[in-house]
Formats: sequence, C-alpha cells, structure tokens
Amino acid sequence: MDAVPARARVYVASVAALALLGMLPLPRTHAPWWAIALLTALYAACEQIVRRRFGGTFHPVLLAGAFLLPAPAAALVPVPGALLSPAERPRALRRIWRAAQSSLAVCAAASVHQALGGRGAVVNSDFPYALVPAAAAVLAFCLVLAALDGGILALAEQVPARRAWRGLLPRSLAPIAVHGLAGLMMAVLWRSPHGPVAALLVLLPMGVSWWVFAQYHRERAAHQATIRALVQAVDIKDGYTRGHSERVGQASVMIARELGLDDDRVEVLRFAGILHDVGKLGVPTRLLRKDGPLTPEERRVIELHPEYGHEMVRGISFLGEARAAILHHHERLDGSGYPYGLAGAQIPECARVVAVADAFDAMTSTRSYSRARPVPTALRELERCAGTQFDPRMVAALVRAVGRWGCPRSNEAGSGGGWHPAVTADEPQYPVPPPEPVAGPREAHR
Repeated sequence: MDAVPARARVYVASVAALALLGMLPLPRTHAPWWAIALLTALYAACEQIVRRRFGGTFHPVLLAGAFLLPAPAAALVPVPGALLSPAERPRALRRIWRAAQSSLAVCAAASVHQALGGRGAVVNSDFPYALVPAAAAVLAFCLVLAALDGGILALAEQVPARRAWRGLLPRSLAPIAVHGLAGLMMAVLWRSPHGPVAALLVLLPMGVSWWVFAQYHRERAAHQATIRALVQAVDIKDGYTRGHSERVGQASVMIARELGLDDDRVEVLRFAGILHDVGKLGVPTRLLRKDGPLTPEERRVIELHPEYGHEMVRGISFLGEARAAILHHHERLDGSGYPYGLAGAQIPECARVVAVADAFDAMTSTRSYSRARPVPTALRELERCAGTQFDPRMVAALVRAVGRWGCPRSNEAGSGGGWHPAVTADEPQYPVPPPEPVAGPREAHR
C-alpha cells in the first residue's frame, strides 16, 4: 500500500462509510457504556501489545464484545484500538482500513449471534447450545474479513481477481475459531456472578499462547536466515548456477505435493532442494566455472560436494531428513551414482525427489558447458532414464505437476527454465504455477 491506487482509496473510504452506518443506531441500543468503554480500552491495550511484540491481531476481546453487546455497540469496540495501533506507511490509510474492516466484521458477528439467540444462551450459560450461535458468529466474522481482504488485495496489490480471495477463508477460520472460544469464555464469565474481573483471567492463557506462537515464528525466521545465508554464499561462488537452488526447491515441492506428502515433509523437501548444492562451497571455484568437460581427477573433486554439504549442515537439527537428501541426491537407482553407490530403496525418498528436481532444472538451464534444453525434451529424457537413474514415481509426479500448469513450447536460453524466484530462500506461496515449468537429467551435471 505504499503507492495506493485511487480505486483502492475509494474502496477503503466505502468500507469506512459502511462501518459508520453500522454504528449509527448506537444511541438507541441502551447498551451499558461502561461495558463498551471497558472492552474498547481492553482491546486497544491488547492490540498495542500484540502488534508491537508479536505482530497480528488479537480477536478474543472483539468476539467477546460480539457475544455481549448489540451489534452497533460491538462495532465501536475495535475502532479506537485500530486507529491508535502501530502501522506502516501510509499510516492513516492503513489504520482507517483496519478500524473499518474490524468494525464491519464484529458488527456482522454480533448480528448473527443475536439473531440465533446467543445472548440469552450466554446469560443463562446454556451449553452446549451456546456454541451454535457462537460458531455462526465466528463464521460470519471470518467471511467478512475474507471478503474485505480479497477486495483490498485485488485493488491495492493488483492481485488477479480469480486469485485474490483464494484460500483467505480456510486460512483464517481455524485460528479465529480458537479466539472465538476464548471470547465465548470471556462473555460467559462476564455474565456470571464473578463479573468482568473473572473474564479478564481468560486473557492470561491467551497471552501465553501468543508468546509461544511468537517464539515459533522467531525460530522459523532464524531458520530462513540460515538457509538464505548458505544459498547466497553458493550463488556468489558459482555465478553460472545462480537461482538454481531456489528452482530445485520449487520443483521438489511440486513433486512432493503430487506425491501427497504432508506439509511438514513438503517443507523439509523445500529445504533439501534449496540446500542440495551447499557443499560446492568446498569445491574450487575454477572447477565450478570451467568451460568444457572435466578431467577424471576434477570430476572426483566435484563429486565430493555432497559429503561436504552433509558435513556443513550436520548440526542444523531443523533440517531433519533434508540432510540425507543433500548427501545422496547424486545416487542412482542402478547403484552407479555417488558418493556411496546406493541402489533402489537404499536411497532415501527425499534424495530421490531432489535428484529428479535437480536434473530437471539442470537440463532446462544454460550452463558454462551446455545450453538449455526445451522442457518437453527434458521431460522425455527424464522418462527415458526412469528406473535406471531416477525413481519412476518421482519422474511421473514431476511430469504430472508440469502438465498441471501447462507446458510451454520451449525455454528461453539462459532463463533457468522460466523460474523466477522472488527472494533467495524465502518461502514461496503454493501452489504457484511457474511461468515455464522445468525438467530432467544431465550426466555431466556439476
């Protein structure tokens, strides 16, 4: 939103106007002002802490307001906190957007909750029925947030309309549902003989969970920084293969998703693909950049890079089985590969995935010693070598993945098979159809 298009500004202004309309009946609701003020101040304090320390938005207080107050009063609760919260430039526009979006979402949640008799269920602690209107309110809250977020992505970030709303609702539903349960507990305790003080106790475990969540993301950021530093070091040393690591990581993910692997293993295979050549840091630069074929002695030196790489990452525990892929990605199914001559099922599955992805990008990239092959030619070569050099299952998965995104007629020489990763080792958003897919083996691949 640094340079916000005029149409996006109009959209934000329209959403803000709708939020104001939702609050117009507030004087006629006879809601207790002390309750509105307390929830508003509580949300503003939580929002300041969460955004400054952890990032993100704290929804339990908003949803508690939706369960306790009439819709116009609930719509007021997020406004001061959103207008005062930290924001990037343009600050005023971002704060207005955040306030208007949250206000409309809470207003919708409160309306749905009240229409289903949720306020009476909260007052009477009518369980399990109280869960029904609460769940419907959370769904309405998520739907409004997703609908508005998709609009701003399409208008401000110029994301294509067919992709702007994709995945927004599923990604938000689970975390906001947890916040909804916390908000419901706050509302029930608020209406109990113990009053608002008891309701505040619900925020303690939520605060602990936020802290744990923030620690996880800090650790993840440190992992990404470690990988980024290693890959950049390889790219600096071997300029001819710059970008190769990211493309192998993306191709490995394409294969893993076709194989139906779980998300954790897909992430590990992304790491494996990105770091598979990190051992080249131990190989003399003159060999990596040599024009023409290598001598047998030079090839033996090059073939040490999987072992060098394995030694370099051995102590990085979060890589898991990616370390085995780094060590064994040049093994062949017939046992003629290196460094240990493993055959068939002896080769770890992750290494068999990376081997196909590595050869796929090598064949469709222009190197110092060869020109890029067209994607269809590379795919045919992969299929020809399946069963001897490569695992047929991995080859078939890659062929299906390339076919899923369409196969271009040819590669542009030097384009790296059409892969254009945005930032070294940063996590890509999947599924992303690559502009030109990738393919197959190269006997002399370095």
